Amino acid sequence: MLLCKVTGSVVSTRKNEKLRGSKFLTVEPLNGGGKPFVAVDQIGAGVGETVLVASGSAARLALAYEDTPADAAVVGIVDET
Repeated sequence: MLLCKVTGSVVSTRKNEKLRGSKFLTVEPLNGGGKPFVAVDQIGAGVGETVLVASGSAARLALAYEDTPADAAVVGIVDET
């Protein structure tokens, strides 16, 4: 799991049907200085918030449909560190 800062959103009008209703966010890892990436958000995080992001198979399990084609998913909004 990664601790990330939400830096923006991605608009996608056409997507896999299992991703309909999902929001896409650009997130940047806070620890380690990794590159920004896109994560699926079904919990309502917003720009500027610190979030927990699951990746790989854990991300697919966190989404509404277990076999959703996603690499990363926002699984929590951090209140304080």
